[in-house]
Amino acid sequence: MRYMVGVICVLALGVMGCSETAGTGGRGGTAGNSGVGGDGGTGGTGVPAGCPPLAEPDAGSTIIDVDPLEVGNLTGIVSSAKTGDTIRFASGTYDLDGVYMWISTPGVTLRSASGNRDDVVLDGNYQSTEIITVAASDVTIADLTIREAATHPIHVVSTDSADTVNTLIYNVHIVDPREQAIKINPSQGGYFVDDGEIACSHIELTDTGRPNVQPNPGGCYTGGVDAHQASGWVIRDNVIEGFWCNTGLSEHAVHCWRGCRDTVVERNVLLNNARGVGFGLATSGSARTYSGDPCPGVSGYVGHYNGIVRNNFIFANDSALLSSPDGFDCGICFWSACGARALHNSIVSTGDNFSSIEWRFSTSAGVEITNNIATHPLRERDGASATVDGNLESAQLSLFVDGQNGNLHLDPGASAAIDQGVMIADGLSDDDIDGDARDVNPDIGADEVR
Repeated sequence: MRYMVGVICVLALGVMGCSETAGTGGRGGTAGNSGVGGDGGTGGTGVPAGCPPLAEPDAGSTIIDVDPLEVGNLTGIVSSAKTGDTIRFASGTYDLDGVYMWISTPGVTLRSASGNRDDVVLDGNYQSTEIITVAASDVTIADLTIREAATHPIHVVSTDSADTVNTLIYNVHIVDPREQAIKINPSQGGYFVDDGEIACSHIELTDTGRPNVQPNPGGCYTGGVDAHQASGWVIRDNVIEGFWCNTGLSEHAVHCWRGCRDTVVERNVLLNNARGVGFGLATSGSARTYSGDPCPGVSGYVGHYNGIVRNNFIFANDSALLSSPDGFDCGICFWSACGARALHNSIVSTGDNFSSIEWRFSTSAGVEITNNIATHPLRERDGASATVDGNLESAQLSLFVDGQNGNLHLDPGASAAIDQGVMIADGLSDDDIDGDARDVNPDIGADEVR
């Protein structure tokens, strides 16, 4: 089966654009689709297997219905919600213009009434700083569009007295944040933000929004998902695109650092970002540490412990990005990331990029790079070490259904990749980007030809 996570992306006048319905179709799909198309789709439902509609609220739970006329009351409505309450947004555009929502009670849900994320637009108009702040456990944000935050559309934080755990961000469309789209970081009290999930969402910086990006520090202070000192997050089945600037190097589409641990980044489509997935970054500074020695034999600063990046399409063909001063820097970047694993990813650029996958610094030890297909180099840098097996570098665009435009499913004649991978003994990449089971002779990259 071949599907895309909640969006269809088509090439029109040279610009990649996305609509908000999932697509099916025969292998190859439409020319210009970014990873869409397939051999039977999802049985005609148009719904990715990992992205069913969110379950309805439990019977007997309290539902608080709001509409665009109540914008001025939203802060109070959200702050006074009780555990188990669902705040349900009627269709329409909510011009927040400085209004924000702070969730401090566990077990609260914010979602649209229709279940269609296009129907509800929470628009900060670059006046609301953090549009939704999650400061409690077991919170769900679903089926909404959130746009033009002055800083972060969604910010998940711990408090000075408790961890924040089990956040679910599901089927959310985030457009044109001025800083990072989803920020995850702890308070100063020694508590953390763990075991969350970001799934089936579309996170984008458009050409219209790019001039509004926060210019400091570094000239391009934006990115997709940015997590600090967080453990156990799953980031799956999303499309994240457009995070780059004309001046300065953007954060990654997905960046987990300063002592993050056990992150899983899987089945995402990352389009035209300056950097794809980053585990770790620095070689010193403030970082979370863990008991139990999660990386035996590694001493020194660790920016990320263990974790897996698997079955992702990472693609760049935007001529403006590729010709910008920083260009497409790297697809998967393990810096001070012990035990990190990159399994069965497809990393493709139609222009130049520095590295498809790189592992850097001495605490990037015990790294595994297996069964990835890449048009550009895999680089070991500055004392890092890794087990490297079953990869295909310098891959030609002709190996893909439409490598020029981003459909990175393997062409049926791609003999250099089909059945050429190695077995991964622990089974942690048994299924491909579409949920198809891999053969005993796995294909290289995120797609397994069926």
